[in-house]
Amino acid sequence: MDKRFTLNNGNCELGAGACRRNSFHMLPVTDWLHDLPENLNETDLVEVQFKNTRKGYYHNSEHLPLKKGDIVAVEANPGHDIGEVTLTGKLVAKQMQKNHIDLTRYEIRSIYRLATEQDLRKRDDAKAKEQQTMIRARKLAKDLQLQMKIGDVEYQGDGTKAIFYYIADERVDFRQLIKVYAETFRVRIEMKQIGARQEAGRIGGTGPCGRELCCSTWLTNFRSVNTTAPRLQNISLNPQKLAGQCAKLKCCLNFEVPVYEDATRDFPDRRITLETQDGTWYFFSADPLKREITYSSAPGKPANLRTITPELANEIIELNNSGKKPYTLGGKQTSAEAVENLPDYQNVVGQDDLTRFDRKKKSKRPDNRKQFNRDGIRQRDNRDNRPNKNNRDNNHNDEE
Repeated sequence: MDKRFTLNNGNCELGAGACRRNSFHMLPVTDWLHDLPENLNETDLVEVQFKNTRKGYYHNSEHLPLKKGDIVAVEANPGHDIGEVTLTGKLVAKQMQKNHIDLTRYEIRSIYRLATEQDLRKRDDAKAKEQQTMIRARKLAKDLQLQMKIGDVEYQGDGTKAIFYYIADERVDFRQLIKVYAETFRVRIEMKQIGARQEAGRIGGTGPCGRELCCSTWLTNFRSVNTTAPRLQNISLNPQKLAGQCAKLKCCLNFEVPVYEDATRDFPDRRITLETQDGTWYFFSADPLKREITYSSAPGKPANLRTITPELANEIIELNNSGKKPYTLGGKQTSAEAVENLPDYQNVVGQDDLTRFDRKKKSKRPDNRKQFNRDGIRQRDNRDNRPNKNNRDNNHNDEE
């Protein structure tokens, strides 16, 4: 017999040796106040989430004992919609403030009731038609020669309204398209434009890391990603490797940015040059995690690279601001003590003798010119005319 146990926050269900989420939606914030009795009496505002990331804020005018994970029927225009409670109590006001929702302009509707079996059945029937409706809607938009793409379709809980999410690079006049959709699908039509990131989150897929896309699993809010993130992490600006399925910069480039920002907090500005006695040094690269900065003697080129610490670079900058220059960049003499111990002048002339050019250099090659006479005949060495021991013995015997 399969025994199932549900946690008190309604967020996880245990059964068959595994844990699965009751909620099929991504939650943007953890409701850590859900089990406090005084939290429910703080406000009657409730956050309700629908398909994907669409959310709304409603009044619990009937004072229902709602908790996170409950399926409720809420007021819609027209009819009613079916959604899931994702946040209650004090944190709802914090989320509305974070999302810049003005209560004077935002129409807050009411929660009717907890969803009944009939409500859930209507929602499932409407959800089953979304795939076929999207395929048919794409064909109708193509027949009208509109430069747009239908990315997703979402039916309202009671099936009386459909939201068509589309992608377009330019402004599209879809007044005729709405008339065709209304006649074809017999529901109220609403068009919403989304970006490439939102489309990838709705469709889903597998990333180059081998895991399911973050935007379709756990990411709830899309943050803009610019080229500052890869530059800060010393990642090569290769569009083929940095782009995701949405053809935009990957969202994961922002994950480690706070670590690098904290590591480079005391790094000097890259535009500042270091002045030394042996020249000017320009920023070339940096490794924040190793706390190393590499400078080059030529701007934008890897020439005479020197790697120093950010503390040493800040020290040299302070010396330059005070009108002093260290002897060189790198080694033991790139400190303030080296500047103070520098001599007032350097006698470059006395480093070598001025009469060094008057001395004759010794040739390393043997002088073979003396071995030949004017006629080109090799001269015999005097040592060759000396009699050897055998010759002396022979001469001695002849004399006897």
